[in-house]
Amino acid sequence: GRMKIQKLIRLPEVINRTGYQRSNIYHLMSQDQFPKSVSLGGRAVAWLESEVDSWIQERVDLRDHNEITNIQHSTQG
Repeated sequence: GRMKIQKLIRLPEVINRTGYQRSNIYHLMSQDQFPKSVSLGGRAVAWLESEVDSWIQERVDLRDHNEITNIQHSTQG
């Protein structure tokens, strides 16, 4: 099987996509709530675009699920 091409994105792009500051991202990483960065040698790090996109999608799914749950609760009362 042909290797899937993994695109790496740097921290400024991760910040841009998530809206989080660097400190937030590293805090979430330390709590295993954000994809781990990949070392590019030296102090350079990057993230897998696919993992960051998946993380963002999980947040969207969670939001949509919560909104549906909230609507259900409000109509029952």
